[in-house]
Amino acid sequence: MTKKEILEAMASAANISQADADKALGALIDSVTGTVAKGDKVTVPGLGTFEKRDRAARTGRNPATGEAMEIAATSVPGFKAAAQFKAKVSGKK
Repeated sequence: MTKKEILEAMASAANISQADADKALGALIDSVTGTVAKGDKVTVPGLGTFEKRDRAARTGRNPATGEAMEIAATSVPGFKAAAQFKAKVSGKK
């Protein structure tokens, strides 16, 4: 599903214009990314939880040369699907 298709679906379901749906989606994305970037969790009931996950530094291998190299510690976004979302995707509800 593309952003355009998401906006069309949102506008139709909420009976609003696509411009308003675009503003709402943009606000949601900004709120979620900003909150997760600060290290806080965002839980959307029925959808799931977005959170910041830390990855420790580790030793890896350069695939071209096979040489060992250090991979720096980093933070990545994580998502855990809610039970209702999992059930719907698996066809159980």
